[in-house]
Amino acid sequence: MPKVSADYMEQRREQILSGARRCFAEFGYEGATVSHLEAAIGLSRGAIFHHFADKDALFLELARRDTEAMLDTIAADGFVQVMRNLLASQEDYSWLGTRLEVARRVRTDPGFREQWADHQKLVDEAATSRLAIQREQGRVRTDVSERVMFTYLDMVLDGLISHLATGGDTEIAGEVLDFVEHSVRTQDG
Repeated sequence: MPKVSADYMEQRREQILSGARRCFAEFGYEGATVSHLEAAIGLSRGAIFHHFADKDALFLELARRDTEAMLDTIAADGFVQVMRNLLASQEDYSWLGTRLEVARRVRTDPGFREQWADHQKLVDEAATSRLAIQREQGRVRTDVSERVMFTYLDMVLDGLISHLATGGDTEIAGEVLDFVEHSVRTQDG
């Protein structure tokens, strides 16, 4: 068997993840059968599952990557920017399928909930840390804890996702995000 380069293997993984993202977005986790995955990715099940142990591992990798991107945005620009980015990428709702599926599986699958807890903890810590820094700089309110502000923003994110998933007005959503950002800021922030 000929050896393949690390670059080739990485390109193949990216091809698999890209197709799987489209498939999960279109069919949901349960509906993303192996046949659907093969068609979306353009590879056989053997090629797909050579790189990922199973469909669950494939989905978790997508969710992990989404979490990492979210953490980077939170660290650089804050939690509201995560929502603004989602709103700005209206033409690409592939993230939506992942986020909705994570919420469903956390609610219904104890094994997944346990696996996901570590990812969620990273988001919680990054967001509350960012809020603490913003508080020290006098940019966010001091009359509520960072934990309360994070929970508020996380609930707004879930509401935004639901709003977008059901075809809600995106123009008004931007104005709502302005209101949300103003609601956590100080007068000077």
